[in-house]
Amino acid sequence: MLKKKEEDEGMVVNPFANLEKSSVLQEARIFNETQPDTKRCRHVLTKILFMINQGETIGTKEATETFFSMTKLFQSQKPVIRRLLYLAIKEMANVSEDVIIVTSSLTKDMTGKEDLYRGGAIRALCRITDSTMIQSIERYMKQAIVDRNPAVASAALVSSVHMLLKGNEVVKRWVNEVQEAVSSENKMVQYHALGLLYHIRSADRMAISKLVAKHTKTSLRSPHATCLLIRIAAKALDDAEPGSATGDLISFLESCVRNKSEMVMYEAARCLGQLGDAKARAITTTAVSTLSIMLNSPKPTLRFAALRALNKMAMQDPSLIQIVNHDLELLITDSNRSIATLAITTLLKTGQENKIDLLMKQISTFMGDIAEEFKVVIVDAIRNLCQRFPKKYPAMLSFLGTALREEGGADFKKAIVEAIINILEENPEAKDTCLGHLCEYIEDCEHVDLAVRVLHLVGVEGSRSTRPNTYIRYVYNRVMLENAQIRAAAITALAKFGASNADLLPSILTLLERGLYDTDDEVRDRSTFYYHLLKEQHKSTIGTYVLNRLPVSIVGLENALLAYTQDESQQDIPFDIKTVPLETSADASRLSISTAGAAATQAAATAMTPSSSAVAAAAKTGASAQDVYAGQTVVDRFSFSFLFVGWRGGGGECGP
Repeated sequence: MLKKKEEDEGMVVNPFANLEKSSVLQEARIFNETQPDTKRCRHVLTKILFMINQGETIGTKEATETFFSMTKLFQSQKPVIRRLLYLAIKEMANVSEDVIIVTSSLTKDMTGKEDLYRGGAIRALCRITDSTMIQSIERYMKQAIVDRNPAVASAALVSSVHMLLKGNEVVKRWVNEVQEAVSSENKMVQYHALGLLYHIRSADRMAISKLVAKHTKTSLRSPHATCLLIRIAAKALDDAEPGSATGDLISFLESCVRNKSEMVMYEAARCLGQLGDAKARAITTTAVSTLSIMLNSPKPTLRFAALRALNKMAMQDPSLIQIVNHDLELLITDSNRSIATLAITTLLKTGQENKIDLLMKQISTFMGDIAEEFKVVIVDAIRNLCQRFPKKYPAMLSFLGTALREEGGADFKKAIVEAIINILEENPEAKDTCLGHLCEYIEDCEHVDLAVRVLHLVGVEGSRSTRPNTYIRYVYNRVMLENAQIRAAAITALAKFGASNADLLPSILTLLERGLYDTDDEVRDRSTFYYHLLKEQHKSTIGTYVLNRLPVSIVGLENALLAYTQDESQQDIPFDIKTVPLETSADASRLSISTAGAAATQAAATAMTPSSSAVAAAAKTGASAQDVYAGQTVVDRFSFSFLFVGWRGGGGECGP
């Protein structure tokens, strides 16, 4: 009993769980009592705020009734009730009607002597005030902006920003008061005032330049305001025209890198690393050096922030970050898994080829301890790394195959499958290994869409491999053990094996014949269609409905369609398929489930020139095939195109 009691005491119970809107609004009637109970009113107000923040929708009529009941609480002198009331007014201002009825009460609290009320009253009043009423409180807002109480001044400044973003141009007349607030000794008031001043002058580039020039020469007390000024200066550098004088801005950013505040140092280094200006690039090493110092900080937040900045810089130019690779390698074993994961992904972008094997081993040690979203990030980084170093695919493919057999969610498995497919496309010698990993995966695959995609890939690539009979067992197992959608995709994959390999055709026909008695209509229809199609050996029909190959170059067709859509003079002229070059044997060998490589694209683009000899030769040798395709019936071409779209999408095809 004692142990159970201790367990119950350790549980965290949400007191507002399972709230019903009708019962809470019924409880709100307590506000109408002559002397309402303060404790109960506070509890009901908290319930209303909780429901609204959880996304509960309150009707206009219900909200208006509750809002008018809450106005009775202005008679209470309890600070807690009054401050909760301000929050409730702000949240219900958009759904209630006639909220301006509380304007006088809020104005009274705003100009009163009680500082606990003034800040909340200003926020609530600015929320319910529109452009037609703002002039009535303009004088009070100007006084609040320069108020001695920092809480009141910050409330007025932040509320002014919100009103300005809504289009209230009256706020722009308060520039003098805002400039005075920028000189405040309070750090947050100075930060909020600088933000409001920037929004007021954001439409005037010259005014922004003067603002930056003025405050870069005088040090601001607030590190928050300095960080904001750094961002304004960085944006001014990005917007600056080529050849304009930006030396002062870059000098300011360099000086902030040596600031005492870690926050300012980080912000300046981050902005310097993301600038695209040539002069800024010359001093990027300063930013990298500053961030490398932060990598050794005892604060996890600072280490993580520095890693994020270096990771973004690595996307632009990985060579800049190689000088900190040693520090990144030390962070792989960091106790914080978020930091370790980010260090790994950054190293995968900047690492050297001779250290890839070591990286793969280190990643394998903690893959089971990190969250799902971080696993996806690592897999994407490995896929990009394989494109940089295609010769190191065995180590990366071994890691991906092991990860594919482990437990994980749909996004993680999808990322791995896409990475393996990418390796298969970039490295033809890795085809058998990639198909082997994918075939083992579909033996115990929980995700239907991934299983269908893998079956389609095995049907396209496995049927053209050197050992196609190796994969038939995996495909047919899906016909026997899986649901109808996967069985249908497996039948289509089997048909591809039979169409591409004459020696396997008798066995494939036997397997397809067993599918004629399937319980699902789609599976039976596909089995019947492919069985008779392969048995009667209609070459042209098999090429159209089983192999799904166009008689023209895929890359050439893509380029021709792109040129057709971009040429305005051709908009009224139907697209002519005869303008597309025929598929060559080299194109056919490179045909895959996605777009061809860069070399094939360049070759096809060269062949697209109307005056080139390649097109003329293709026209002479393949005119009959072009004419046959152009002379097909509308129904045949529609079915042909429909199957081609499904093939290009990587999923299983639809039935005939």
